[in-house]
Amino acid sequence: MNSGSKLTRFFKRFYLALILIFLYIPIIVLIIQSFNAGKSRAKWEGFSLHWYGELFRSASIMNSLEVTLLVAVLAMIVSTVLGTLAAIGIYSMKKRPQSLMMTLTNLPNTMPDIVTGISLMLLFIFTRVDRGFWTMLLAHITFDTPYVILSVMPKLKQMNKHTYEAALDLGATPSYALWHVLIPECKQGIITGAMLAFTLSLDDFTISYFTTSPLVQNLSTLIYSAARRGIEPTLNALSALMFVALLALLLVVNKRTSEN
Repeated sequence: MNSGSKLTRFFKRFYLALILIFLYIPIIVLIIQSFNAGKSRAKWEGFSLHWYGELFRSASIMNSLEVTLLVAVLAMIVSTVLGTLAAIGIYSMKKRPQSLMMTLTNLPNTMPDIVTGISLMLLFIFTRVDRGFWTMLLAHITFDTPYVILSVMPKLKQMNKHTYEAALDLGATPSYALWHVLIPECKQGIITGAMLAFTLSLDDFTISYFTTSPLVQNLSTLIYSAARRGIEPTLNALSALMFVALLALLLVVNKRTSEN
């Protein structure tokens, strides 16, 4: 290997290291500060789990955690069912309509979250629906479903397209063939899509902010509201736990995606 190639490889690695440092140093500092015994962010006053205890004693944070988990679980279940059925329907289409539907499915994923959030907010205002828990849930289902479709479609394309028809020819009813042929074939994609939907719902701020009311907050909107009044040490502890939880979920999703 010549010196030019070695130098190029060095700069690539150095550039990657700079990006990772820039991205993760603030998060590492935040996690370290969550164990600081004092309130000062400029002075280390000793190791303590005090703020984690305060976190779990805070009624507002616990209520927001309950809303976050409930919305994430319900959105995951509904979007997984809708996304799986939609993927099967799209898969059964002819090539040109299938291509059109996949383009429409990809649009919400490429659109900025703020556009989706404002659009849904205007829809709820136009239809005179009071924003709160149910509107936030509907919004999460809306942006989760395309990700489930995109997770299930590759598994459907990997299967033999004549398997379902063969099951019908052998006397299976459409519902029986659906549950015992199609669903098992794309089970891995369904699980991956469900986990991805849960992760995205758990982490969402922008769409939640525009589709809920101040009376119903998930963790991300609560952190935003609290940060405007000043960063409390309990928010460091909350952010640290959210980061670890989301990192673990994303690692599992990425592992399952690579295995598929």
